[in-house]
Amino acid sequence: MSISEDTKELNSYINERVDVDSVASFKGNEHIVKLKLKFDIDQIRKTLDEIKANSDFKLGPSGFHVLAMTRRKGSSVEADKDLVGRYYTRVDESYKEIAKDDLVDESEFTELVDIFMGTYFETIHKELTARYPIGRVRILEKDSYNCNSWHRDPEPRLHIPIYTNPGSLFIVNHHCTHLPADGSVYFTDTRGYHTALNGGDKPRTHLVATLAYPEYQP
Repeated sequence: MSISEDTKELNSYINERVDVDSVASFKGNEHIVKLKLKFDIDQIRKTLDEIKANSDFKLGPSGFHVLAMTRRKGSSVEADKDLVGRYYTRVDESYKEIAKDDLVDESEFTELVDIFMGTYFETIHKELTARYPIGRVRILEKDSYNCNSWHRDPEPRLHIPIYTNPGSLFIVNHHCTHLPADGSVYFTDTRGYHTALNGGDKPRTHLVATLAYPEYQP
């Protein structure tokens, strides 16, 4: 192309309207879907604030904090090393996929942790398990200005945003969107490569429920 053609090409992009509005809303696709099921966000926040006053989050990798909501029947949360579990990633320019951490049998996590019993979270757990094969359920808190690794999981997840901000984004297979915290339940197909990032100045908190389907084999 000539210099004038290069300049004209760039100007055609410069003159396009820039979208600065829809980025603050949910834009789904087949990998990130807002389900019809919905809960009371005010009740969720009130209950979580009460629980956090008496419970400590554990620090996980990639700058997120974890509070287990379910456990194996008859076991203690402290005895389980399953706050993270198996994931797959690519770590260098070879682009070769490797597995990290141990595979978790999600179907074993059927019992609610004591601090959640008799709370609104028990109601949420009952409603979810009545509809879907639910495994581990965790409250995940993401620090500000932080990003998870680029990876894929053996199973998909359900997300219920509790506290968020416009700079909190979820990306699956290069599709990026914000998940508003309005009580909605989002299906996220984390069997594909994904990450979560919090570019806002306040922590982001989600309830994350693993869907206990057999491990996806690509």
